[in-house]
Amino acid sequence: MNIDQLRVFVTVAELGSFSTAALKLDVSQSSVSRAIAALEEELGVSLLTRGRFGAHPTQLGERVLVQAQQILQARERIDYEVNLARGLQGGRVRLASFRSAATHLLPPRIAQFCQRFPQIEVTLTEDDPLAVEQALREGAVDIGLVPLPRSEEFDTWEIGRDEFVVLLPPGRRSVPEPITWEVLSRMSFILYNYAECTSAVRDHWERWGQTLRVAYEVKEDSTIVSMVAQGLGAAILPRLAALPIPDGVQVRSLPVPLERVIGAAVLANVLHPPAVFVFLDALRGTGQFRQSAA
Repeated sequence: MNIDQLRVFVTVAELGSFSTAALKLDVSQSSVSRAIAALEEELGVSLLTRGRFGAHPTQLGERVLVQAQQILQARERIDYEVNLARGLQGGRVRLASFRSAATHLLPPRIAQFCQRFPQIEVTLTEDDPLAVEQALREGAVDIGLVPLPRSEEFDTWEIGRDEFVVLLPPGRRSVPEPITWEVLSRMSFILYNYAECTSAVRDHWERWGQTLRVAYEVKEDSTIVSMVAQGLGAAILPRLAALPIPDGVQVRSLPVPLERVIGAAVLANVLHPPAVFVFLDALRGTGQFRQSAA
């Protein structure tokens, strides 16, 4: 019995098909059949039933499957620890991110990572999501922070959700929390002219049968916040993009919540150094960024 035979058995049992397992493992179907036959012969039992509807574990096979999965997981942990020891003695992790994530999410993670692995160099480039995608394609960066979803050319992991909020100018009174569509319908907005956020807001208004009155379209989120603080209108922004919020500016939740999903992305089907995956582990511990409106 060896690891490869167990991997084949687990794959067939999970997928329910010899041919599908062969495709996933990138081997011939005959190789899969030989591995299963050798394993069953060595153990002296039948692990799978074969039929017109596929291959499925026998009752004993179900119990063996649990043990085999644990063995494979243990092997993965061993490989991870070995690669970690080999690969984290130097090198670098190259990051790229859109502004609000680069400002509010990455600095504490970078600080923790550098404290734990001082020999690893970490670099950060700030740009818009499309430019971050292009940098990933070109191999200029290892990890990109981008709104999700992205195309299948990237492997992605959700690391948090960022609520869209309404920013109201100072002095406005008697605004409910959450704000109502009726109140919003009487307002003119300074719209975030930032492709993905703009379309998300417009689609949300349309989905709920509302009309969005736009007075200004501005690309920089800090400019929008400043304009709201000067009483030039209200705005709808992801909370992280609105920070820091000036004194006097009121924040309200939308009548129906709207969030953007923030994710970490790497180029798919590429061999990444161990330091990249360690940093991804740190990012996945970031959590969600929901706060109550104030």
